[in-house]
Amino acid sequence: MSDRDGIFAGDDPFVIAREWLAEATKTEINDPNAIALASVDSTGMPNVRTVLLKEIESAAFVFYTNYESAKANEIEHAGKAAFVLHWKSLRRQVRVRGLVAREDGPVADEYYASRSLKSRLGAWASRQSQPLSSRGALMAKVAEVTLKQGTNPKRPPYWGGYRISPLEIEFWSDGDFRLHDRFRWSRATVEESWQITRLNP
Repeated sequence: MSDRDGIFAGDDPFVIAREWLAEATKTEINDPNAIALASVDSTGMPNVRTVLLKEIESAAFVFYTNYESAKANEIEHAGKAAFVLHWKSLRRQVRVRGLVAREDGPVADEYYASRSLKSRLGAWASRQSQPLSSRGALMAKVAEVTLKQGTNPKRPPYWGGYRISPLEIEFWSDGDFRLHDRFRWSRATVEESWQITRLNP
């Protein structure tokens, strides 16, 4: 892969993804860590929504959600998910496809504790993806859990993280005349080494 330039430097895609995200935090107006997360339901019908990527680990990407939400049900049924990070300011994107496992231990506890109090209480109050009679009903539930949970609520048992271990990561960078640069890191299992391929734009 000798024709890869500096923005694709190195053979570790997680390092590249962290470097790109760090650059995006300086140029994107809002939420440089926003990902469009895709899943499929039990019938194969696709679904997509925006969530916030909270960590790029050495071998996985981590986000958090309600385990009773539609996205969680779909992800757990399939055991797989995909997402894209897109930065207009940098004219770059990262696409990821892989296997999903819960992050339901101390790491999730630590992240939950780092959130604002109102966000922590909101996680207790919201029955994510379920029908809601009114905004007032939601605010009443927030008031109820605030009285019950106090100022130091523990993480709800139905709220936590998901870790996506990729089998494929593609980096895309805009090029003149739509002659973009695309490189794909792929492997058949998470134990195997990456194969790196330049793709046509």
